[in-house]
Amino acid sequence: MTMLSSLTNRLFAAMALLALVSIAVATYSATRAVTAQAEEELRRGVEEAGTLVGEYRALLAEHFSREARLVADLPRLKAAVSENHAPTLRPIAEEYQAQLGADLFVVTNPQGIELARIGSADADGILEVVSVPIAIVSDTSELLGTVSVGFALDARAAARFKALTDSEIAFGIDGVIRAATLPRASWTELSTLLGRTGITESVRLGDTDYIAATRALRRQEPGPATSAPGPAPVAIIMRSRTERLQFLSGLHKTVLLVAFAAVLAATLASYAIARSVTRPLGAVTAAMRNMAATGDLTRRITLPSGARWEDEDARLLATTFNAMTDSIARFQREAGQRERLSSLGRLSTVVAHEIRNPLMIIKTALRGLRQDHVPPAQLRAAVDDIDEEITRLNHIVSEVLDFAKPIRFELAPVDLNGLCADAARAATPGPERAAAVRLDLARDLPPIVTDGERLRLALVNVLANAQQAVAAQGVPAPPPTRLITMRVPHDRVAIEVRDHGPGIEAEDLGRIFDPFFTTRRTGTGLGLAITRNIIEGLGGSITVRSERARGTQVRIELPITT
Repeated sequence: MTMLSSLTNRLFAAMALLALVSIAVATYSATRAVTAQAEEELRRGVEEAGTLVGEYRALLAEHFSREARLVADLPRLKAAVSENHAPTLRPIAEEYQAQLGADLFVVTNPQGIELARIGSADADGILEVVSVPIAIVSDTSELLGTVSVGFALDARAAARFKALTDSEIAFGIDGVIRAATLPRASWTELSTLLGRTGITESVRLGDTDYIAATRALRRQEPGPATSAPGPAPVAIIMRSRTERLQFLSGLHKTVLLVAFAAVLAATLASYAIARSVTRPLGAVTAAMRNMAATGDLTRRITLPSGARWEDEDARLLATTFNAMTDSIARFQREAGQRERLSSLGRLSTVVAHEIRNPLMIIKTALRGLRQDHVPPAQLRAAVDDIDEEITRLNHIVSEVLDFAKPIRFELAPVDLNGLCADAARAATPGPERAAAVRLDLARDLPPIVTDGERLRLALVNVLANAQQAVAAQGVPAPPPTRLITMRVPHDRVAIEVRDHGPGIEAEDLGRIFDPFFTTRRTGTGLGLAITRNIIEGLGGSITVRSERARGTQVRIELPITT
């Protein structure tokens, strides 16, 4: 569950899952509705085709019944039948069969003997026959014979019904398929449908799935114009579900493609929304992480301006965080001022101790000068001692004043690289200057707005401490101290001083910026305290990292514009 430990990932996963479920439900519902509608239309079409087949077959039966009665009443036919002579009747029967378009035309005498049979039906088809009497009068008291007209439900009829209904047609009777538009190899399977009624949802023939409707084609009631009733033929009307619903496959692919695109778009949108929610939190987290790493409690959050979706909560969070850091910076300045004031009490002890020794040396030198006839060498030594101690006293007084009084800065654009090079020269005078400090200066640094003289003093203090630490080891030709400049995020620049001295003890590392703390016999412990006051007064931060026997790194970060 490490992936869900991030707020961004949790928001993204929740919104993406919601979008996925919503689109999946909508896609499933739409696909199911379209499929159900297509199935219903296919079922309705089969039922309508079955009704059409039944009505058309009844229409054929009624048509031939009516035509048979008309032919039976024709005097010409009656006269030919009354002769009871087959050769005389046959041409007339052929003429009437052609006019009616019947598959079968039969004329018999009163004894039932055929006088003429014209036409025949497919051996595999079902023959529907309509018979009417031929009589002198309508009450059939003087019966001359019978005329029978038939139409076949055979392969040709099935083909006509297929063109009429756009469906596959099969005719059967007594449990046997007699004609169909489908291949004969499938007739055995089709015969199982003859005993059913209504709609059969699925009939599998080869690789094709059909929906079938079975309709019994009832014979007309017995009467003077019909033959005796027999087994009713059955029509099977089928439509291919595989063919008719084939469009659903393409539709499903299109729907799935659209759903995938929608899910992808929703996922990207949810990720963008999640990022817009958590980005300000990430900025705050990064600032706090940087504060913890550098010890700079005055970091500010800068949100990108002109964003397309500017979040009010994010701006409020950043403003509140910046107000908090401003309060911390103000508190630090006030605490530093109070610390300086409270240190004045301790300062008197330090000043008394530091000044007493030079005064005693000066007093001793002056006492020697009061003697008569002082040798020139002794005079020069006494003057040198007095001059050296006065310089030392002046240095002590300057440091005390710099620490005790508030610093007043004069801000102006400064070339940081040039200032660093000048500080390196000032911290390492003499012929060893080139080997003592190595400059690694970034070329893309813009001018920064700061107090150049104060910053130079701070850098000289840091470089002087580094040089003294390296010299204290007594190593011949030690590695040079490195002075590095670089640009860092949030419109800031950094200066790093790295030496290869003995390092700082872990217990002393937290006290190096305390006033009057020093590990050198001749130090006052105010150099780094004054340096920190300068850097923080310029809106920057100073941090120290050190490892025993591996050297020390001092990092100063400053804003480009104060």
